[in-house]
Amino acid sequence: MYRTHTCGELRASDIGKSVTLSGWVQKVRDLGAMTFVDLRDRYGITQIVIAENATAELKAQAERLGREFVVQVTGTVLERSSKNPKIPTGDIEIAAEVLNILSTSEVPPFTIEDNTDGGDELRMKYRYLDLRRSAVRKNLELRARMAHVVRNYLDALDFLEVETPVLIKSTPEGARDFVVPSRMNQGQFYALPQSPQTFKQLLMVAGFDRYYQIVKCFRDEDLRADRQPEFTQIDCEMSYVDQEDVLEVFEGLIREMFKQVLNVDIPKLERMTWHTAMEKYGCDKPDLRFGMEFCEITDLVQGKDFAVFNDAEYIGAICAEGCAGYTRKQLDELTDFVKRSQIGAKGLVYIKYNNDGTIKSSIDKFYSAEDLKAVCERCGAKEGDLILVMCGKKKKTLPQLCELRLEMGNRLGLRDKSVFKALWIVDFPLLEWDDETERFYAMHHPFTAPKPEDIYMLESNPGAVRANAYDMVINGVEVGGGSIRIHDKELQARMFRCLGFTQEQAEYQFGFLMNAFKYGAPPHGGLAFGFDRLASMFAQLDSIRDVIAFPKNNSGRDVMIDSPSLIADEQLKELAIKVDIK
Repeated sequence: MYRTHTCGELRASDIGKSVTLSGWVQKVRDLGAMTFVDLRDRYGITQIVIAENATAELKAQAERLGREFVVQVTGTVLERSSKNPKIPTGDIEIAAEVLNILSTSEVPPFTIEDNTDGGDELRMKYRYLDLRRSAVRKNLELRARMAHVVRNYLDALDFLEVETPVLIKSTPEGARDFVVPSRMNQGQFYALPQSPQTFKQLLMVAGFDRYYQIVKCFRDEDLRADRQPEFTQIDCEMSYVDQEDVLEVFEGLIREMFKQVLNVDIPKLERMTWHTAMEKYGCDKPDLRFGMEFCEITDLVQGKDFAVFNDAEYIGAICAEGCAGYTRKQLDELTDFVKRSQIGAKGLVYIKYNNDGTIKSSIDKFYSAEDLKAVCERCGAKEGDLILVMCGKKKKTLPQLCELRLEMGNRLGLRDKSVFKALWIVDFPLLEWDDETERFYAMHHPFTAPKPEDIYMLESNPGAVRANAYDMVINGVEVGGGSIRIHDKELQARMFRCLGFTQEQAEYQFGFLMNAFKYGAPPHGGLAFGFDRLASMFAQLDSIRDVIAFPKNNSGRDVMIDSPSLIADEQLKELAIKVDIK
């Protein structure tokens, strides 16, 4: 038997017991007469002591030890004379009697400690070592607890866990697919699923009623902190439901996860229409941990001598409480921030409502004190507040103002990761117009049902049709979304026509689903949560990479196994693929 206990298990109540532990050597401290070894496994750290009167063989073994050696120790549990309150095993130590080296180790490329000296790329290359650190391991343990809560909650509501295919058919909508060549059907390709969408709808047609799956999905898209080429969804679907039924079930799931995993009580979620979110916050995933709602001041400031405002379609402002004391340097920093290429604004106007009641602005020469006071009143500003103003085309200015609002929230410390503000965004547009291709695209996917009262506008005014769709947003992050689906084949055909599909294209891409609808499809709807995003939020981390066991880097590479990589010419020949790399 390699061990009787783990390295995080023993307590003062175990004093006097003979035990065997196995684990990695975290640290060796040779004090001459005595040697102390910190032994680590997944469960914790226990101090091992090789006493002055230990046998020569035991001392010789201890002298060989290095960091990350795997060892087995048998000894007696003693009360520790110098206790360590920072670890659960800090009241005891093991007086070693037998020490076996199970595996030696080279000096690791970085320290296996919470505060490591390894950079991101180095730790990614040696991810199996990085996973030994308790800070990283705890993220994966948190993720496992979350998955356990999800399964318990959904199982109790009669959801059935069903696996759907990984090798599927490529579809032109949405993000780019990862494709897989078929050897047996040369010249043809599978795609890896961006989601199990059509299969979970087919399960509803099949009468499964309630389905879920914690499932891998794949999207070939540019990466950032909350994106990976492969990611995990909590994917769900229900039959005989309307929007209210779906929101109730999955709001309950989120509440249960926060309560069981973090012991945080989430109140009933606010609901906000997509239109309201865009007008007040400039995005469809507003962060409600702080205020600074947008205030439109177009009517107050146009018609004066300031041509920039006169030429603008939209002029919006936010009020930053207590920031009237911002220096010229700080204001210039904010101006530079909004001028960055990622945001693309041409400038920024400020109005300071000073503590003495005076008003100072970067546009003083164009506006009277009364004009500026009217803006302050419209924005709800008090003495000591700062108003920041942006203008331009409304469609561009709203997201620019959104970025400025979030930056101010960061600067003022208003985006506390330990605070959670959740809401539903509802009443999305069903379709969005793309100027470049001059056609409509589904804002969610082509199977999303329109609001029943808007169906009559599908052909006459498609841009005005609202979707029976909903997103859950927490702290400015979209953590999940879904919709009531189209279950009528005639309505689905109309939807495809609105998206520019010919009948032949629709039949080729989705004929299997349309055919299934011929045999009686129940009303159904569902939702998918981004499991990685939820896990990173629960762990109060900025990147989903830290809650994924073996993530890819920002270039989509696995630097540990050096993937993607070239494959042998023989494999390419079998697949009838020619690769011309210049």
